[in-house]
Amino acid sequence: MSQFLQVTPFMHVPDVAAAVGFFTDTLGFELGFRDGDYAYVEREGCGFRLLQNHGSDGAPPGNRRFCYYIDVRDVDAVHAELKPKLDRLPPGDVHGPADKPYGQRELLVLAPDGNLLAFGSPVRR
Repeated sequence: MSQFLQVTPFMHVPDVAAAVGFFTDTLGFELGFRDGDYAYVEREGCGFRLLQNHGSDGAPPGNRRFCYYIDVRDVDAVHAELKPKLDRLPPGDVHGPADKPYGQRELLVLAPDGNLLAFGSPVRR
């Protein structure tokens, strides 16, 4: 029997309330738990543990580089669902969906705190 269920990365953020708002209002995640400086958001078995930084006690702030990759069945369907809200983000904060030379079709979304989220599915042949 398989024991491993999923990976839920910690995302260190400067403002946990703002991060929860971005995940729930823009990306369609649901808030599963919130207590002080910690929150858990989840969507269809994909979760993030959001932890607020206090000064230099946590990870460095988002750096616009790949850190979080979300595998999805159909990236175009995800894009179509999220597009009305993604269109409200600043210019340049959304890229794709686009086919990549390594066989993935990806939608990149830059969170307001600088964390880059990539949604991807295999390129259809």
